[in-house]
Amino acid sequence: MSTPRLPPDLWTDPRHRDGLEAETRAADWLVEVGWTVVARRFPMGRHDLDIVARLGTLVAFVEVKWRSGPAFGAPEEAVGGRKRRVIERVAWTWILRHGAAGDNYRFDVMALSGPLSRCQIRHIEDAWRPGWR
Repeated sequence: MSTPRLPPDLWTDPRHRDGLEAETRAADWLVEVGWTVVARRFPMGRHDLDIVARLGTLVAFVEVKWRSGPAFGAPEEAVGGRKRRVIERVAWTWILRHGAAGDNYRFDVMALSGPLSRCQIRHIEDAWRPGWR
């Protein structure tokens, strides 16, 4: 049996709240440039997809990473091989449940840098390609 997820207003770790805020900023940015956000925090077990966005028949599975400063490297550097494989497994679940004939899929990274109130956003399209295409 899985442990139920706590709602964000009960989170005590400020890093989790900041991460959710970064995801919200990334989703808002995607909407501003024409995407439709079809899912946020799509769960599979203890993992999830940060954002699933659609632009016509293109569906992007978007991993959001934020860094307040350069001390721990660029945000996109945190999406390594293990993280990519987890995202791919969850994405496959989303495709089986919600995918449509004719859809094309890709994996993007949204890299946010600086203070959340005025962060820089970089959208890295087609950041990697999984082995199951």
